[in-house]
Amino acid sequence: MLTIQNLTYIHPNKDLLFDNINLTLTQHDKAALIGNNGTGKSTLLKIIAGNLPSSAGVVQTLATPYYIPQLFGQYNHLTISQALQIEGKLKAFYQILEGNVTGVNLELLNDDWTLEERCTEALAYWGLEAFNLKQKMHTLSGGQKTKVFLAGISIHQPELVLLDEPSNHLDTAGRQLLCNFIQSSSSTMLVVSHDRKLLYLLDVVMELSKRGISVYGGNYDFYVEQKNMESQALNQEVRSKEKALRKAKELERETAERQQKLDARGKKKQVKAGMPKIMLNVMKNNAENSTSRLKGIHAEKVGAISQELHELRKELPVTDKMKFGFDQSTLHKGKILFTAKEINYSFGGQLLWQPALTFQITSGERIALTGLNGSGKTTLIRIILGENEPRAGTVQRAYNKTVYIDQDYSLINNNLKVYEQAQQFNSSGLQEHEIKIRLNRFLFIKDDWDKPCIALSGGEKMRLMLCCLTISNKAPDIIVLDEPTNNLDIQNIQILTTAINDYQGTLLVVSHDEYFLEQINVERIIHLR
Repeated sequence: MLTIQNLTYIHPNKDLLFDNINLTLTQHDKAALIGNNGTGKSTLLKIIAGNLPSSAGVVQTLATPYYIPQLFGQYNHLTISQALQIEGKLKAFYQILEGNVTGVNLELLNDDWTLEERCTEALAYWGLEAFNLKQKMHTLSGGQKTKVFLAGISIHQPELVLLDEPSNHLDTAGRQLLCNFIQSSSSTMLVVSHDRKLLYLLDVVMELSKRGISVYGGNYDFYVEQKNMESQALNQEVRSKEKALRKAKELERETAERQQKLDARGKKKQVKAGMPKIMLNVMKNNAENSTSRLKGIHAEKVGAISQELHELRKELPVTDKMKFGFDQSTLHKGKILFTAKEINYSFGGQLLWQPALTFQITSGERIALTGLNGSGKTTLIRIILGENEPRAGTVQRAYNKTVYIDQDYSLINNNLKVYEQAQQFNSSGLQEHEIKIRLNRFLFIKDDWDKPCIALSGGEKMRLMLCCLTISNKAPDIIVLDEPTNNLDIQNIQILTTAINDYQGTLLVVSHDEYFLEQINVERIIHLR
């Protein structure tokens, strides 16, 4: 169904993205394409879809791919039918029904007499039955736009489907519909996603990295198992190489000491024997050259092992290094931080929550805030943070330090450079080198310190946000996370999960990622209706 051979892509600025990529999908395969941000997953899908030319290599498909991109802004000026590329065929269908049976209309329709029926059924499946096909795309939410293009799969019935982060803008109900649809579909699918629940449904996992594409012949469970085995083998290899380096350095030291003793002993004998000065100088030079050669041999061996060890360490997982390093001693478990009694909010005179909300938040709790899109999750967060007041009911807030991390990481100032942003959180008076050590720990090397924050990816902003909280030293009483995994790859989700699990304060999370909520040990759910 899909064959890729020696595919290479070079950015217009001449930077190489990937080189000699090879991939094969057979009919009815459902494969996941995963990899860290920046490895080229979205670019690869665009090339397969024919929307972007490759720099070299061959892409062969037995069917025209149906491609659903990650972003939809380019369709905002179109109607739903135009975005789905069915407007002309629908017009021809309706004109034929009205009696205008022309050759042009018949050619446009191409005997597709069930088109209208498929449109109605597909939109209904995705909960879009209230929308008119002539409605402009800009009037739809991100989740609704995603559902429009997902409906297009049932409308066009393609044999090959390319999906780029299809669950990103969907709520929990929408994600479940997507999972059901993927399981029931007979199309061949290549899916770029970080949604672990979705990944478990796919038959094959393909990982794109700088080394190319590695194929794991099973679902995400199998992939994780294989990666753990690879990680254990890598750790064993690192330990083995560290041992070899210690032995090489020890041998280098012992050889140097032994040579020094031999040289000193030989010099004493030569002096006692009363050798001529010229002969003593010749022998001295020979000894020095011999010592220098030995040093060079051992230094070369130590250097080679050190370089191999350095390369191996670069492959090690980074999650364990990126934990919160702040003082958590001021956090007292069980303290009442927020109390709501019969609270409600209204838009246009209509109350938002039925029934009104009554709940408490105590220190140390891990709470998920769930509900369909439009159920008022963001409004409730603003009330908890003190940015809004309820229109009905009462709230009590204990004085606390709260950090709100939204999906755009807006606490990061895009006008600052990376080091300047870190310095903004330096309330504990850390020295410059100490800040840079922490930046390094969160993968911001020297070349990144002067990079403008606006140029950072979602994953990089998340890591910088975690680093800044560590630099501030004092743990916040509450951390609020609003859809934190939306724009992150799997590695960065693991980094975030590890850091959050190291935090001992109160956690309030808005997320449709059920797997993430399980991993951070959410204890209680506040569900909005």
